[in-house]
Amino acid sequence: MEITVQWIRTSWTKESRGGEAAARRNAAPIGFTLPPAGATPSAHVIRMHECNGFEPFDTQEARAKADVHLRETDGRLRVLPRVQPLFGLPPRPRRPPAVRLAPGQWVRWQLNYRFSSGAGVRGWSYWLDTFNIAYGPVSADVFLSTPTVFMDEQGPLR
Repeated sequence: MEITVQWIRTSWTKESRGGEAAARRNAAPIGFTLPPAGATPSAHVIRMHECNGFEPFDTQEARAKADVHLRETDGRLRVLPRVQPLFGLPPRPRRPPAVRLAPGQWVRWQLNYRFSSGAGVRGWSYWLDTFNIAYGPVSADVFLSTPTVFMDEQGPLR
């Protein structure tokens, strides 16, 4: 069965924690139109950084490079994002179980992270990973619609 993966990573520093920069960051899309399908299974990877005003930069990468575990079993797709690195996790309750998608369904899963330098020399930096994953054939604009399942694993960033 066809599996479509879109991985969006938005990254910023403390400079975008408030005001106009935060408004730009919060307005960044969490779903994009898919590029034309390639011959090999790949992931549509989008990066948005504070340093370029959160303008999206997209690429195609091998699906295995996406930080998400996918497994087809009994006609369903098991989806569970990997959490890497563990030291970047803000406090949050226990992780939810994997989502099992039936053909025609898709999930949007969001996780956030925060980091500081080891010596405390640099300020805090942050990531928001959004995984849009569909099981079965989809249209190019599928991730612009409402997901079948939404998993919000975001913790407080302080």
